[in-house]
Amino acid sequence: MWMYLGLLSALFLGLHNLCKKHAVQGNEVFPVLLGTTIAGFMLLLPFYIGSLTSPEYMQKIGFYVANISWKVHGFIVIKSMIMASSWLLAYQALKHLPITIVTPIRSAGPFFTFIGAIFLYQESPNFLQWIGFFLIIFSVLLYSRVGKKEGINFKKNKWIFAIIGATFLGASSGLYDKFLIQYQDLAPQTLQFWFCWYTVLILLVILSITWFPNKEKRKAFKWRWTIPLVGVLLQTADYFYFKALQDPEALIMLLSAIKRSQILIAVLIGGIVFKEKNKRKKLVPLIGIMLGVALILYS
Repeated sequence: MWMYLGLLSALFLGLHNLCKKHAVQGNEVFPVLLGTTIAGFMLLLPFYIGSLTSPEYMQKIGFYVANISWKVHGFIVIKSMIMASSWLLAYQALKHLPITIVTPIRSAGPFFTFIGAIFLYQESPNFLQWIGFFLIIFSVLLYSRVGKKEGINFKKNKWIFAIIGATFLGASSGLYDKFLIQYQDLAPQTLQFWFCWYTVLILLVILSITWFPNKEKRKAFKWRWTIPLVGVLLQTADYFYFKALQDPEALIMLLSAIKRSQILIAVLIGGIVFKEKNKRKKLVPLIGIMLGVALILYS
């Protein structure tokens, strides 16, 4: 069951990435990120209010936001700081790079998760899983050759380093999620609500320094309907992902790989919607990534 939940998460993540590309194109990145996070928080707020006023009913329908200790609050603050840093880097990179370049680089995230799962959680990969992960990494490297034809030098372009940093931080957060869900026994909605709350606070501090005082940047910001939709889609994807993680048999390394199937939506649909170049040439490494994911699932 947890694999199917992982595929549902991948579906909503793929749609989330398309909306995110539309939201940040030619726009101020920081307020877009704040808007998407607030939208996610507002989606979860009724569950928190309902948990205060009608706890029995919220427990019955499975959306009760539980009270947690200050220690667990601290754990969630750490996750918020990791993901806020990852998002800031990813949104900036997505603004300056084609989605068909950004998404495949982010697909290297399972490799970092894979290594962490071995050393931190003693998850044991088999031979086919090794092949699958290295096939994903090799396919991502093929994208660098395609990227150069779009004027993107992978060695000198700072946004490439930004998306690599975002990928590493995102993978770290994925490993941390297993600790929070399985070892701290947090329900998905409880983790999501407090995570959004602390992330909003962190972003408000950053924007109060970098964006709110700057009149020209405020005028440059364009509101788009995709901004709140990004937040809603992300929280939906995270809910299915965290539900999958609740299964004691779920392997974080495989879940991370399954989520990479979102690349189908980003490359195939995103390439058409945003009219990006070299779509056919990008299909070759895309097939490699999908074969890697298929090997992991098959194993």
